[in-house]
Amino acid sequence: MPGWKRDVGRRLDDLVVRTVPDVRKAVRWNSPFYGVEGRGWFLSFHCFTRYMKVTWLNGSSLDPMPPDDSKHEHVRYSSIHEDEELDEVLVAGWIRQAASLPGEGLF
Repeated sequence: MPGWKRDVGRRLDDLVVRTVPDVRKAVRWNSPFYGVEGRGWFLSFHCFTRYMKVTWLNGSSLDPMPPDDSKHEHVRYSSIHEDEELDEVLVAGWIRQAASLPGEGLF
């Protein structure tokens, strides 16, 4: 991950690991994925030129829902830009909720 995105990626990874101690990790399509064995993947993120897109694979079930919709019924997104502060309380709440729900693809 280039530049500022590397620090944000590390913070997101640390937040997921602290929030979901039994989390499983993988890299697919150059993006980190996070899941819980028996429940599937619940979170991924990807770097774009000007922002990072966090993909909540079961985001339509989160409260509050992440702000950006998707063409996929249950997927929601949130974006992180360089000049924005990461709301760790909100993101940790989403992580906690998402990890407890059925995810995408079982492993």
